[in-house]
Amino acid sequence: MARVEMTMPKMGESIMEGTVLKWLKQVGDAIEQDESVLEVATDKVDTEVPAIYAGTLAEILVQEGQVVAVGAPIAIIETEASAATAVAPAAEAAPAAAPAAETPAVPYLAEEGDPQAAQQATATTGGSYMPGRFLSPLVLSIAREEGIPVADLDYLPGTGSEGRITKKDILDYVANGKKALQGAPATVGDQPKETPAQASYAPVNEGTPKPTAAPSAPAAAPNPQAAAPAATGSKPAPSVSGGQELIEMDRMRKMIAQRMVDSKRISPHVTSFVEADVTEIVNWRNKHKDGYKKREGENLTFTPIFIQAVARAIQDFPMINVSIDGDYIIKKRDINIGVAVALPSGNLIVPVIKNADQLNLNGLSKKVNDLATRARAGKLKSEDLEGGTYTLSNVGSFGNVMGTPIIMQPQVAILAVGAIKKKPAVIETAQGDLIGIRHFMFLSHSYDHRVVDGSLGGMFVRKVADYLEQFDPNTAI
Repeated sequence: MARVEMTMPKMGESIMEGTVLKWLKQVGDAIEQDESVLEVATDKVDTEVPAIYAGTLAEILVQEGQVVAVGAPIAIIETEASAATAVAPAAEAAPAAAPAAETPAVPYLAEEGDPQAAQQATATTGGSYMPGRFLSPLVLSIAREEGIPVADLDYLPGTGSEGRITKKDILDYVANGKKALQGAPATVGDQPKETPAQASYAPVNEGTPKPTAAPSAPAAAPNPQAAAPAATGSKPAPSVSGGQELIEMDRMRKMIAQRMVDSKRISPHVTSFVEADVTEIVNWRNKHKDGYKKREGENLTFTPIFIQAVARAIQDFPMINVSIDGDYIIKKRDINIGVAVALPSGNLIVPVIKNADQLNLNGLSKKVNDLATRARAGKLKSEDLEGGTYTLSNVGSFGNVMGTPIIMQPQVAILAVGAIKKKPAVIETAQGDLIGIRHFMFLSHSYDHRVVDGSLGGMFVRKVADYLEQFDPNTAI
């Protein structure tokens, strides 16, 4: 028998770590190749991790609730010697002790597939002063944006595995005014050292960061899609009276809360509203929905039509399809539209339809139904949630006529479509104006006023409404 390491797999281009939610197998259990062994949560999706090799689970290296870097070992599997290379004994795997003075001057930044990533991520440095410990790319990015010297991070307490700094740790530090850390040099960045009474670091309540002074140079907006789940237990539970119920947020709700706060902090939101006559669309769907259901076994909804109109409007106004990085605007070539889906838990998730402009109505309909079904069943993959460049939210499905949606960072705009309502309207004909009953819907377009002015934001949503009003009733599906 050979012993092989099972490592934390890469679950998306921006995923650098995951949290072990639950072990589906226990030590001593037999495992088939590709059989699910554990459940892992990332900042994008919860998923099951399958075994690469068949064998027996010999050792569990990471306990439930721990955060693990991509590439780090999480378990040992005993398998046939011919199936894989055996894990080297611990004595052989550990390098010879190096002098303490050779601690690296800068933090180690893991590269994809780099075997040193796991070793560096789980190294125990001990004490409150932790030079050279692993710093994730997300933590380093936030440090750069907030003007925090990397050397100061050696003194920042971490709540992650083995004292590692999490996103929450560094955001709490920023929200707390970047107060001087115990044992740190006389200055923290360009700020004078605080008084001894201020020197101790105390995290603030997550989800309600205090305003901080802007850095001297424009900074890149942190990507909330790469956010790590907030740690629980950072603040004692509040006391409530007998007439109240205390409900702790689940992991996804904490993540959503942090992202919404981040987005409102990052982007100055402006919302424009347009009302569209969608009578032709309603009549067309009523004509085809039964036949489509019989033929495809799926519902024909309005969402694919909305997505098609948005994709066409983006082609007309490509500066809506951008993101911001410091003083630079990144213009996206692909049109990847995220669609907000309500989950049975009451939370929302936003799967992405890649290259939506290249799909016809039937293709969009099947893609929307597939993503929505898998989202509600908890079967989405990380790649289903990545790469979005614009987002559509259907608040009309809850009976709302309009809303003011919050932008999905790092995008710069989001469209909410309201409920379709019958209204009396003036109809222009060759014989004169008539009063008739038409179907109307409000479109609410929220956009980032840093790069999208009222003219662009308003013209874009007007163009979407134009495409909806000009829908061809002879469209085949």
